[in-house]
Amino acid sequence: MQKTIPGVLDAAVARYRDRPAVEAASGVWSYADLDDQARRAAGALWSLGVRPGDRVAACLPNDLTIVGAFHGAQRIGAVWAGIGEALAPAEQQGLRDLIEPTVVLAGPRCRVDGVGPDRWAELLGQNLSAPPVDRHLDAPAGIAFTSGTSGVPKAVVHSQRNLLLPGAVLVATRGWGPDLRKGDSFPLTILNLIVLSTLLTAQAGGCCVLMDRRDVDGVAEWIATRRVTVWNGAPAQLYDLARRPDAELSSLREVWSGGSDTPDTVRRAFAATHGLVPRATYGLTEAPTVVAIDPPGEDWRPGASGQVLPQYDVAAYDEAGNRLPDGEPGELRLAAASTGRWAGVWRPLLGYWEEGRVRAAAPGPFPTGDVGAVDADGWLTVLDRKKLVIIRGGANIYPLEVERVIAAHPDVVRVAVCGVPDDRLGQRVAAVVQSAGTTLDLDALAERCRRELAPYKVPEVWTQVDTLPVNAMGKVQRTELPQLIAAPDRS
Repeated sequence: MQKTIPGVLDAAVARYRDRPAVEAASGVWSYADLDDQARRAAGALWSLGVRPGDRVAACLPNDLTIVGAFHGAQRIGAVWAGIGEALAPAEQQGLRDLIEPTVVLAGPRCRVDGVGPDRWAELLGQNLSAPPVDRHLDAPAGIAFTSGTSGVPKAVVHSQRNLLLPGAVLVATRGWGPDLRKGDSFPLTILNLIVLSTLLTAQAGGCCVLMDRRDVDGVAEWIATRRVTVWNGAPAQLYDLARRPDAELSSLREVWSGGSDTPDTVRRAFAATHGLVPRATYGLTEAPTVVAIDPPGEDWRPGASGQVLPQYDVAAYDEAGNRLPDGEPGELRLAAASTGRWAGVWRPLLGYWEEGRVRAAAPGPFPTGDVGAVDADGWLTVLDRKKLVIIRGGANIYPLEVERVIAAHPDVVRVAVCGVPDDRLGQRVAAVVQSAGTTLDLDALAERCRRELAPYKVPEVWTQVDTLPVNAMGKVQRTELPQLIAAPDRS
C-alpha cells in the first residue's frame, strides 16, 4: 500500500470521474462531484483554523455532507472523529471533551456547540481553498470510540494505512469492482462505517449507498430502489427481514451480519426467505473493523464468525501470554500476517487519545479481550468477552454460549445473559429476553437450556422485556442490564 486517503480518491476520480460515488437521501454525487466537495470542505475547515493533526468531529446524519467533510478533513491532514447523534447530550459532550476538536460539524441532533448546517453550507459555497499539505500513510487520520457497552468508551487512534487496508483486502479477496453498490444503515459517525463505505467503494470504483433508515421497511425500500448489491446489517434487522417474504431484495449479492453475535437460526431463516446465507463477521474497533468474515458464497460454520482475513494473524493465547495450538480456546490476539500477499502490511493501532496526545498501545500481539479459538483453516469462533465471564461457584460461564441456545428459539428476538451477585456462589446466571411481541414461556426456555447446557450454565433468573437497550451498532448496553433484571429468588 502506497496511496494515502486523498491519493485513493484522486485515483478513483481519474478512472471513474462520472460514475456515481455516493448516493444518499439528498442526492447522488459522481466521483467528480465528491472531489469538488472534498476540496471545498478542506478549504472551509482551513478557514475555521483546522491544521494538520487537529481533530475534526462530526455529529451529522447519514447523508452526502458527512462524506464530503470526511474527505476534506483528510486532505489537510486533520484527524476525523464521529459523535453519535443518538447519544444523550452528556455523552456527546463527554466525547467532545475527550478529544478536544478544533471544529465540530453539528447536525440537527447535535447537542454540543459547533458549526451548524447553514454556516457550513455558506462556507462550502464560498469555494475556499486550502494550501497543499504533506500527508503520510502512517500519520493519525481517525479516532474511533469503543462501543462503551460495559464502561466508558476509549478513543482509538488509527492511521490512514489502517483506515484503507480493510477495504483494499475485501475488494481484492471478494472480487468487487465498479458494479459494487454497498449499502450501510449503521451511522457513519462510527469510524468503522467510514472504512466500510466510502473508503472501500472508492478502491473498487463502486458506489457507497448511505441509508438514513434502519427499520425493516426503510432498509427494504433502500435496497430495492437503489439496487444495493452488498448490505451490512445487524442481526435484529436480519431477523425482521427473514419474516418479510414480500421484501424485494433481489439485487443483493451479499448480506453481512455484524455488530453482535448472529444466531444460526437467523442465518437459516433469512436464507430460506431470501435465498442468501448471511455472511457472519467478527470485527474490532482497534483493528479497525472486520477481522474475520465468511467467504463469498454459502459456506459457513455453525457458531463461527468467519475466516480470518489475510492481513491478520489471529490466535488464542493463555493467561501467561503463550500462543495456544490451533483450535484451543484462549484470549484472541491480533498481529500482522507473516506470509502471503498481505504479509506485514497491517500495523497496530497508533494508540489511544488521552489528555491531548496519543498514548501508544503496548507492543506485541494486540489482546482483543475476547475469548475464542481459531482452527487450522482460519475459522474463528468467539466464546465471549473475557471480562464478561460469569464465575459461578468457581466455574467459568461464557454468556455468549448461553445466549446462542436461548436465541435459537423462534420467538426470541434478542437476549443478554449476565451474572448477578450471590452471597454463596459469587454469581448466578441471569437472562434478559426480548420477544417478538408474544409472552414467552420462560419455563420452556429454561428446559431448552437444560437439554443443551451443563446444569450450572442454565439461567436461574429470567426477565422478559419489550426492548433491550442497544447502541448504534446493535450491541446490547450491558451497563443497563441490572436495572432490568428481576430480583433473583434466593430461596
